[in-house]
Amino acid sequence: MSSSHRDPKELGTFLKTRRAGLEPGQVGLPDTGPHRKVPGLRREEVAELASISTDYYTRVEQGRMQASLPVLHAIAQALRLTDDQRAYLFGLAGRPPVQPPTRPDSAVTAHARRLLDQLTQSPALVLSDTMDVLAWNRLAAALLTDFGQIPEQDRNYVWLLFNDPALRALYDDWETGAHACVAYLRMHTAHRPDDPRLQALVTRMTPHTDFQHWWQAREVAVQSTGNKIFHHPVAGTLTLDWDTLTSTNVPDQHIVIWTAPTDSPSEQALRHLATTTAVRFDSVRHL
Repeated sequence: MSSSHRDPKELGTFLKTRRAGLEPGQVGLPDTGPHRKVPGLRREEVAELASISTDYYTRVEQGRMQASLPVLHAIAQALRLTDDQRAYLFGLAGRPPVQPPTRPDSAVTAHARRLLDQLTQSPALVLSDTMDVLAWNRLAAALLTDFGQIPEQDRNYVWLLFNDPALRALYDDWETGAHACVAYLRMHTAHRPDDPRLQALVTRMTPHTDFQHWWQAREVAVQSTGNKIFHHPVAGTLTLDWDTLTSTNVPDQHIVIWTAPTDSPSEQALRHLATTTAVRFDSVRHL
């Protein structure tokens, strides 16, 4: 993201949210008790921790000054930012460590399509940075939903998690999964401030209270592996591990694969699903 695409307002809101979530005692400062006028840390306290003047920090938070790299590092340290939050901050400030593409490439490579076709015992998807579902295999459709029957504008994993009752019901812990997806989506807005598809998605999600709450919290995170429990109407309960593979040639596309331990009940359930589900659709589609 170039400096011309910086979003000073979002940068300031993100910094305010992060300092509001910290108490003085968490960062080694004395707690002045219940008489504090604002929740969390004051601007002057963040400035003290970052070894910069209060005026300098205030200008950065208000979008009136672009912070240098050393100052951004100091602010990130003062606010105890995670690696993902730090990357988000640098992106908002127009200083991402790596220049990302301005728009995700929706063309799935032939290699990725062939990989999906050959994964006959594991559900797999290709997702964009903004969680558009670009491609899928037969077992992913059998486990989750037949993405080919979903209009292109709705073929986004975050949208479906909130708006598809059947997909939502699959999740044993929908709240944790949906919350993580919103944090992942928020992470990538720093790199794509002018992406009209992303802006349209966020606007369409406005009626969902949970989404709005998590979105406004500015929590950011990128997970590349994890574990999910699904309650499937055909396969029963499955406990699946998921991993994300990203090609260096197409870094804004990610193959998500669900697997189960060998000879486990969940692997047997996947085999059953693969052989008994009669879903008719093209094995791979792309936007």
